[in-house]
Amino acid sequence: MKKWLCTLIILFISFGSITVDAKGTEVYIALGDSLAAGQTPNRAIDTGYTDLIAQKLTRTGQLAYYTKALAYPGYTTADVLAKVKTDEAKETLKNATLVTISAGANDLLQMVQVNSTSGSIAYQQIPADFALNNVRKNIEQIITEVQATAPKAKIYVMGYYFAYPHVRASQKEGIKKELDRLHTILKTQSEINGATYVSVEESFGVNATTLLPNPADVHPTMEGYRVMANAFFKQYNNGIFVTQSELPAPNPITFEQILNATNDQMKSPVARSKGMDNYYSLTEMKPLI
Repeated sequence: MKKWLCTLIILFISFGSITVDAKGTEVYIALGDSLAAGQTPNRAIDTGYTDLIAQKLTRTGQLAYYTKALAYPGYTTADVLAKVKTDEAKETLKNATLVTISAGANDLLQMVQVNSTSGSIAYQQIPADFALNNVRKNIEQIITEVQATAPKAKIYVMGYYFAYPHVRASQKEGIKKELDRLHTILKTQSEINGATYVSVEESFGVNATTLLPNPADVHPTMEGYRVMANAFFKQYNNGIFVTQSELPAPNPITFEQILNATNDQMKSPVARSKGMDNYYSLTEMKPLI
């Protein structure tokens, strides 16, 4: 599996960027977990909030360059911190003028057990406390590392939505309290360290079953990603927003297709599978954010 993982990273970094032939000045680098990568509710990768941000900046003539090659499904804050310290990430980030960070949910959600059939949810308080304390320490270091590498960049730390709208109402209060603690940590560390926090939880609420349609998965639909992109634009430029008519047609790439493409790539450097030209990044295929 580790060999395949390394191959996936090498393969998809080659699809990890877009250079826009325009007069835009924004160099946009997306960091983080599977929300930054654009994971769908059905174990695939498609257009996510970072892509929609880049698309809108392109249409408004502001984008010069965009990549989500530093966004990986399953990444915790420790993973993101380790990534931004690599030479590869430093080279990618050095000219950035805009950086979004999605990190923190996996630290907490990996402590949560959900029974999607019964609608029940369980977690232990001490491991949750420990995970959130790690988020606090790591997100501060992630921000300062990005600032040191990309001194011209405006940094936006993305909040999260309530990930379990399908569980029983009686089960929601406890885990919502922990997610609220996560949001408070991300917001506080952003403000202390000179970044901007983007709140998305209010836009989703606790019953967003249409935006999170799979009871066994925590990833949103493309419409959910549009809500996240618009939450970003409220902070970036309140006069800009993504309309439903601007959403591209779905073009998901399943993990199986990605693995098949990896095998083809090993045989031929010009091999492509469905939608590969629109694919930007993927690594560990964990069932979290």
